[in-house]
Amino acid sequence: MEEQHKRRVRYKGTHPRRFEEKYKEHDPERYADTVEKVISKGSTPAGMHRSIMVQEILDFLQIQPGQKGLDATLGYGGHTRRMLEQLQGSGHIYALDVDPIEIVRTKERLERAGYGPEILTILQENFADIDRIAAEHGPFDFVLADLGVSSMQIDDPGRGFSYKVEGPLDLRLDPGQGVSAAERLKELTQDELTGMLVENADEPYAAEIAAEIVRTLRRREPIQTTTQLKAVIERALSALPDDGGKREIVKKTCQRTFQALRIDVNSEFEVLEAFLGKLPDVLAPNGRAAILTFHSGEDRMVKKAFKLGKKQGVFREISEEVMRPSAEECRQNGRARSTKMRWAVKDGSETKYQ
Repeated sequence: MEEQHKRRVRYKGTHPRRFEEKYKEHDPERYADTVEKVISKGSTPAGMHRSIMVQEILDFLQIQPGQKGLDATLGYGGHTRRMLEQLQGSGHIYALDVDPIEIVRTKERLERAGYGPEILTILQENFADIDRIAAEHGPFDFVLADLGVSSMQIDDPGRGFSYKVEGPLDLRLDPGQGVSAAERLKELTQDELTGMLVENADEPYAAEIAAEIVRTLRRREPIQTTTQLKAVIERALSALPDDGGKREIVKKTCQRTFQALRIDVNSEFEVLEAFLGKLPDVLAPNGRAAILTFHSGEDRMVKKAFKLGKKQGVFREISEEVMRPSAEECRQNGRARSTKMRWAVKDGSETKYQ
């Protein structure tokens, strides 16, 4: 059956503005020049993700041909592809992701680049279950976990990750699991909302936001979309003096509130805790692990787990200080600014997964 031609999205004006209108950015292989122009301006093309601290990760992992590795957070596949290059056609990488939408696109993208099942296995799994993955495929010489949400998820209005554009207030990495952020707001008490905002995002205006959410829902006004939640946050901060800095405060508060909700609906701290507890056992003797974090809560958990592993003797060496992206990378990619990298090297003893 002949494939039906699909017309591109039409838009007003000379340049596309909406996510779905940027058809050239969605097809970087065909429109490389357009994508390069967007990147050169320090932006991330629609539907893409720019991997962070790639060279620092490769320098630490020291991947050799013939090794076996695990990318616990596949995402757009940028880190995975660079690690595959280091294998030089010999070895294997197993890559995990819970997002059923992006995992299909990334698999197709990597297959087109020449990385098929002989060297890459992609699994729709939560990295909290690395023990089960390792029991079948491990142990691993190297493990990478990039805990950030990918740009193509943030930028897609249909996923509800950003307060900047209208979309359903969802925030789930896997839309088929659990409840949406909109439903979650209805389940929590005012005290629980306050605690969630403080614990997940260190939000200084947690009490005000929680109170306004509860008042809004009691008036039977909906909080079903991203912009409706943004309006609630703006009302919660309405008493702040309008001295020129208020706009930035509202922006940062929206970012933290959406972050806190995303962490909650995806049980991100619980998943990370499970992953960190199982990590030493899935590493081969002298195996290396690198983790990228993007906010203080995640970094505290990784730092604590690595220090405990060093004290218990399961890690031979750990990063004493965080590594950060270069100033040049942050200039070219603003989303890199909050990134922290920590690493650990397992001792030389045998692992439970052989």
